[in-house]
Amino acid sequence: MMKAIILLWTLSLTILAAGAWLVCPQGQCATTAIDHAGLALAHDLRGARLDHWMPALTWLGSLAVLLPVTALAALVLWRGRHRRAAGFLMLALLGASALSHLVKLAVMRPRPDLFPVWTAMPADWSYPSAHTMQITALAVAVVLVAARRRALWILPLGSAVLLVGLSRIYLQVHFPSDVLAGTLAAALWAGGLHVLMFGRLSAHDSRRLNVGRA
Repeated sequence: MMKAIILLWTLSLTILAAGAWLVCPQGQCATTAIDHAGLALAHDLRGARLDHWMPALTWLGSLAVLLPVTALAALVLWRGRHRRAAGFLMLALLGASALSHLVKLAVMRPRPDLFPVWTAMPADWSYPSAHTMQITALAVAVVLVAARRRALWILPLGSAVLLVGLSRIYLQVHFPSDVLAGTLAAALWAGGLHVLMFGRLSAHDSRRLNVGRA
């Protein structure tokens, strides 16, 4: 169990570190060819309908939305005596958020400035995308505790992760590399946390969520 935790969290940190090295080698941040192409494509896709929806969709990754929703879900689980699952959801979200902001402070990558921005530019650094890490970690956490209903959650939660990531690029507030690194790192973070909190009992505990017993 411990080996799995170390592996998953090491991979998460390695992805963030490798991404930081690629976009800010020796502390000198630059726009990679892939980042430039992604932002240019997002700019070319601009349209009235997307301009209307993308600023709203991007809020799906904000703590202002995710934190109260997660807290409510955790409260329901806690009152239903599923306390480990409740704690797991909260820690997955808050841990991913904290990790993203710590890496931002370490890397200090400026926000994109290649094309016009279509929303208020966030005041913090660009790498990695906190919105993407937050929605990804929560989505993975929900799927991991959903047990027999897991298949029902994969499509809507996967779509939410995709839409948030694309919205950050479309709005020109994040480079594609910010989003990609954040998605992968957050998924591995949540997976490692799940192993830590549930371990070999994860399948058993998940089944208990479906029969209403803790």
